[in-house]
Amino acid sequence: MDLYEDLKARDFIYQATDQETIADKVNNHNVTIYCGFDPTGDCLHIGHLIPLILMSKLKREGHAVIAVVGGGTGHIGDPSGKTEARSVLSSEQLNYNCSMISQQIDKFLCKTDGQHLVINNLQWLKQLNLIEFLRKTGVNFSINKMLQAESVKSRVNSEQGLSFLEFSYMLLQAYDFYILNKKYQCTVQIGGQDQWGNIVAGIDLVRRLSGKEVYGFTTPLLLSSTGEKYGKSVKGAVWLSPEKLSPYDFYQFWRNCDDADVKKLLLKFTELPLDEIEYLSNLTSPLINRSKEILAYEITSLVHSPDLAAKAASASLKEFGAADPQGSVKTSSSIKNIKSDQAEIPALKLKDSDFKQGKINIVTLLGLTELVSSNSEAKRIIKQGGVYWRDQPISDYKIDLSKEEFDKSNPVIRVGKKKRKKILVDSNSDN
Repeated sequence: MDLYEDLKARDFIYQATDQETIADKVNNHNVTIYCGFDPTGDCLHIGHLIPLILMSKLKREGHAVIAVVGGGTGHIGDPSGKTEARSVLSSEQLNYNCSMISQQIDKFLCKTDGQHLVINNLQWLKQLNLIEFLRKTGVNFSINKMLQAESVKSRVNSEQGLSFLEFSYMLLQAYDFYILNKKYQCTVQIGGQDQWGNIVAGIDLVRRLSGKEVYGFTTPLLLSSTGEKYGKSVKGAVWLSPEKLSPYDFYQFWRNCDDADVKKLLLKFTELPLDEIEYLSNLTSPLINRSKEILAYEITSLVHSPDLAAKAASASLKEFGAADPQGSVKTSSSIKNIKSDQAEIPALKLKDSDFKQGKINIVTLLGLTELVSSNSEAKRIIKQGGVYWRDQPISDYKIDLSKEEFDKSNPVIRVGKKKRKKILVDSNSDN
């Protein structure tokens, strides 16, 4: 199976401007391909994983890939897929966000051999002269055509409407493609399905200004079996940075996915053979849980490292037991070599200042662990008997734990069956 057919089989292709030509370029030529990233936050999340994995696959096969971080377009805000205007960020915040996600993108793409470039479109957009830009670029855009783009049409017809600021976003993204084609001979743009209108606009602008043919294709949105966008955990967004979300919690997010989502997630987020994925996704309960363990291990290994994935898988195995203790599920995944003695439970280090007269309230402790979202949630779960300290249930939210409690064996607090933290005391932290 060639690369383009494999991408289609793994559901990476949603729309393509010229499928036959793009397939030929992807399979038989080395081309330069780009994808844009909005700097709306300072950290990548799982919504960025599909384009990052796609870029890695293309890079591995000899294509050069360019990640364009929108330091310039971020000042405008992309209306695509949004029901209301984005919050306008300060230049300082945008610069910080661009710096942070550029480092994260570079780190991810460096895992794959080949050529890649991470660049900020502020480099060329900040040099534009408004009158010159409108005369050279704006003249090539039809308002009637722009209004037909789904990202524009849905907002124009909404109660809030669409500002001219956001309306101009399409021109700037199209100009990005023109610059990248001119400077780096970039001929293919990729993006999420909500970027179709912007991609087509860029293709049209390059043809009008340079007389060259360029192409684009989109990836489908990652939706759960219930039709909701993937990307939220009990703690909020599923971040790709270990500082934002521990590898263990990242692992657990995928381990707890719905049975109906196993196949699509294995296809997109693992390199397992297609026939193995078909086999794993057709397992029934309880063995389907082994498929989820494999998924969680593979994606944690990809995003973090095989070592951290092994520790997360081992910790989960130690806490909840094996989904397939008999080893009846066959897999090529390295998870089959993992033992529970590699376990590493996420830990929280308390400071001396966290204690009041040598004690800390159980609700305060739960808040510091971030295993609950609020004090009221902590009290409610305690009343329901869902909180355990050193494997013993806590029934009173007024209970205080002395500092000596944390020197005893198994200083682990658990909420429900799956959320837990090991509690340590760093006596030198306030010095």
